[in-house]
Amino acid sequence: MPDASSFELFGNVVTFRARPSGGAPLLVSTCRTAPGAGAPPNRHADDQESFCILSGQYEFEVDGATRLVGPGDYVAIPTGAVHSFRNPGPGMAEMLVVNWPGRVHEAMFSTLGQAVPLGHEPTAPAGPPPAEVMAELKRAGAACGVELLI
Repeated sequence: MPDASSFELFGNVVTFRARPSGGAPLLVSTCRTAPGAGAPPNRHADDQESFCILSGQYEFEVDGATRLVGPGDYVAIPTGAVHSFRNPGPGMAEMLVVNWPGRVHEAMFSTLGQAVPLGHEPTAPAGPPPAEVMAELKRAGAACGVELLI
């Protein structure tokens, strides 16, 4: 996709490969995650979400159940379920992410994330964002349709 865009957020670099704003019926992304980084607990009612692990390992928590997954594993998130993930390994991890219909996640990453060049390597944040930054992330996430539970 010539107009692929990458955004860094929470130590992840998400690269859109097909997206609703480009005419696709869903959002297909790759996500590279720095060691120790991931996605905080969140939920969304208007997007289905699934992950296929390409390399490394991820620890997923879905509605209180924790699961360690690796290459070839698939994780589906039930609509509205509280979920999070993190890369517990010493190296980079990568997964394919599919969101249906995808408008919520496209808006969230392009609004909350920092645009980065294609191929940019993510870095884990040094710690949680300051309270005022976190409040803004939560507000902006909610405006996009994602409730950040942090």
